[in-house]
Amino acid sequence: MEYRILGKTGMKISRMGFGGIPIQRIDAEGTKTLIHELKEAGVNFIDTARGYTVSEEYLGYALEGIREDFVIATKSMSRTKEAMAADIDISLKNLRTDYIDLYQMHNITPEQLETAMAPGGALEAMLEAKAAGKIRHIGLTAHSLDTFRMALDLQWVETFMFPYNIVETQAEELIAKAAEKNIGFICMKPLAGGAIEEATLALRYVCANPNISVVIPGMAEPKELTQNLAAASDTSALTAEEQAGFQRIRTQLGTQFCRRCNYCQPCSVGISISSAFLFDGYLQRYGLADWAKKRYAGMEKKASECIGCGACEQRCPYQLPIRKMLAKVAEHFGT
Repeated sequence: MEYRILGKTGMKISRMGFGGIPIQRIDAEGTKTLIHELKEAGVNFIDTARGYTVSEEYLGYALEGIREDFVIATKSMSRTKEAMAADIDISLKNLRTDYIDLYQMHNITPEQLETAMAPGGALEAMLEAKAAGKIRHIGLTAHSLDTFRMALDLQWVETFMFPYNIVETQAEELIAKAAEKNIGFICMKPLAGGAIEEATLALRYVCANPNISVVIPGMAEPKELTQNLAAASDTSALTAEEQAGFQRIRTQLGTQFCRRCNYCQPCSVGISISSAFLFDGYLQRYGLADWAKKRYAGMEKKASECIGCGACEQRCPYQLPIRKMLAKVAEHFGT
């Protein structure tokens, strides 16, 4: 396993980390098995969030007895001092630890960042928690390039997390500037939220960028760990075949695709929006029509039931035209 220093934090972390979203699909025992396998493989960076339902709790259970072998990062959507202080304490309790290595403001917009830095904002709580030893380092996560630009000029920002993958390269210049300023860069969405099916190719692409401190693919099964480790550990030069693969994926996906972050939910009428787009992807791109139609037929609410309220679009960090996209899904599936 290759290790890097995570920017200003000075922490030595594995080049490949662990994204804690998918363990919501398994259970506490399955999480424990996976975490122990991560330890054996030399993976020592774990990222989760208050918003990932049971993720912190499962990880807290799984890390008992081996907590010191890991660098733990979590995050909160709170923007006020009071709410952030409460979330930090909940995270400590859930993770069954006396301290959290990296605490991050989660998916913050430029406007929210201004609020968080103002008197009574979330930053006050984070700085106080850091002084008290509850957290050791402070970072930001975002989907906005404007937030990224702002973060580069903030002395207290030690790490920044942003999407970067074969089809989302819009932040490359800012990632390089982060490296110049010694701000650790955490790569989320290396598989574009699951839209990129070829995990090995996707991780090879990300790890070829020397300015990436750590990449955090989500994993829920040991076989995913084995596959991802092989890709992240391969330091050979990218081949012409791989370069062609990158271009093929870009052509297939374009720019308007769902990353399955689920910030758009809940739908006003109960449509599982990301699932509708997932099944449509299998139907349109991967030649799995029968499987896709069967899974789509099993959805309780279909894309055609969208009432066009637009609430989902207001929450989407990628400003996707979700209503139009759902209409296309309904057209593709004939319902």
